[in-house]
Amino acid sequence: MNWIWNVRLETGESMDSYGRVQTETGLFHLKVDEQGQVVEISAAENRQPDGEGFDAKQKLALPAFKELHNHLDKTYLSLEWKASRPSKNLDHRLEMEAAELTELAKTIEQRAQTMIERHLKNGVNHIRTHVNIDPFIRLENLKGVKKALDKYKEYVTYDIVAFPQHGLLRHAEVPDLLRQALQSGATMLGALDPGGIDKNIEASLQLTMDIAKEYQSDVDFHLHDSGHLGYYTMDHWLRMVEQQGYRGKTSFSHAFGLNGIGESKQRAFAKRLKDNNVQILTTVPISLQRKLIPIDLLTEAGVFVGMGCDGFYDSWGPYGSGDVLERVKEFCEYTGKTTERKLRESLAYITEGVTPLDQESVYQWPKVGDEASFVLLNASCSAEAVARAPQSQERILINKGKIYNPYKQRQNIQSL
Repeated sequence: MNWIWNVRLETGESMDSYGRVQTETGLFHLKVDEQGQVVEISAAENRQPDGEGFDAKQKLALPAFKELHNHLDKTYLSLEWKASRPSKNLDHRLEMEAAELTELAKTIEQRAQTMIERHLKNGVNHIRTHVNIDPFIRLENLKGVKKALDKYKEYVTYDIVAFPQHGLLRHAEVPDLLRQALQSGATMLGALDPGGIDKNIEASLQLTMDIAKEYQSDVDFHLHDSGHLGYYTMDHWLRMVEQQGYRGKTSFSHAFGLNGIGESKQRAFAKRLKDNNVQILTTVPISLQRKLIPIDLLTEAGVFVGMGCDGFYDSWGPYGSGDVLERVKEFCEYTGKTTERKLRESLAYITEGVTPLDQESVYQWPKVGDEASFVLLNASCSAEAVARAPQSQERILINKGKIYNPYKQRQNIQSL
């Protein structure tokens, strides 16, 4: 690609006659080099399109989206419809999941591929996926997910988290299976509720640290335990991180232990999270109010917060569209964000902090030298894109200058 013509970019803001903020935009042409970087930005009024390129037809460009908590191996997508079976508790749910793992492993690549395509169509160019590593299917899900992701390597990058869904300590072979996974394509180490699942916080965390340090791996924890149990788990891990100098390698997914501990304690803990460069990754579970962690407080403290869709349409639940932009909309709606600036700023949760305008509403993206990765959609500005996400479903993903065409890609995959 040489040029992307007629792209709408945010340029600043103004006030209308009612004192309401409005985002200003303009039309631009973007030149992209062979390395997928923006090398020139020209105002559309100063230059007529000429030569080869892609006409964006005045669609708004936003930074490509990042899906930071997903389970490509769990989805039922591409299979016949089936609702979820009710479970008595988490242990019972894991037993039911284990019973179908062997059968589902036969279609892992197909199902993962279907979910990846859904994300690409929604504008995602990076996926962090957790993949079950367990004694029932061992590394089968990892192999299938990696094959599926590699088919789309021109359009999406990824993290694969080796995830002990059925516990680290409950099955003797799991620790070595995790080591094998980190040697076989998994890029991160996962962990799950050392208290609620493994029933031994200290032993579970220490073994997790041992494996992580052995491979110098980042660690992404699933922490569903709430209240003091969840808080104690995170606090204990941070003390280990501080004592052993393992800063900058931790993500807490869900992190429900941040609830119910009081605002002053939340603020003090947020500072520790920031000091240790810990990421918080949330799926915005608005169906259970007690589980909506203090996202705004964490953001104000400078903690990295990212969002993801988790699993959707799987044994755990039949719901979910797989759209991270809709996750942002739900968060804004639930927390009462209605102003132009608040809606606009919330986009950062799915772009790894990149927004077209900075905190002072000054233009900051894209600039010459930036990666040419965009989502093009029909919206007047990012605030509208967030607030009206379900109406903005027709999107075009451009990753490093390459346009994702789902129809052409499907033909290519069928010929492999």
